[in-house]
Formats: sequence, C-alpha cells, structure tokens
Amino acid sequence: MKQDIFQAISDPTRRAILTLIAIQALTPNAMAEKFDMTRQAVSKHIKVLHECELIKPEHRGREIYYHFNAKKMQEFDNWLAQFRQSWEIQFNQLDELLSTIKEQKR
Repeated sequence: MKQDIFQAISDPTRRAILTLIAIQALTPNAMAEKFDMTRQAVSKHIKVLHECELIKPEHRGREIYYHFNAKKMQEFDNWLAQFRQSWEIQFNQLDELLSTIKEQKR
C-alpha cells in the first residue's frame, strides 16, 4: 500500500530524516546513529518515506544510501502554492484589521 505524503511528513522523526539526507545521502545505519531508536525503527520510517517517493535509494556495493528526492518535494510545494496566495491575502487583511483596532485604541 502506497503511503500518503501528508502522513509521511507529519511524523517529526521522518521530517528529521528528510532534513538529514537533504544535506547528504546516508545509510540506514548512519541515520540510526543520529536518533535514539533502533535500526529497525529507523528502517520503518525509511520505508514510509521511500513509498512516498520522498527519498531514493542508491546501491553502492553492500550498502544502500538514501537521497532526498527534491523533485517529489517540489510537487508537494507546487500543490501548496495554490493556497499560499489565499493565505497571504487573509494574513494581510488580518494585519490591517489589527492595525486599525490598535489605532482606534489610541
């Protein structure tokens, strides 16, 4: 079953893994050293991220290095962009309202 990208990034450990491998590709063992959890627990997080295509494996001999998939994250950012303009308009309107209220209190 393919995982949902929102479920994948909702977990703080998975977000931390994404941050780590955005800097450099790492093996599961190298990732596990960065967290207070077992290698098996980290592997479960890796599996979810891989199923969502947020990370890509690269086989180097007996090791597997996982890379950040910026292209997939760009797809997610593009989806968010449709809401960003609406949010900015609403936040600007809220700022204007708060400024008006503050001015009226003076």
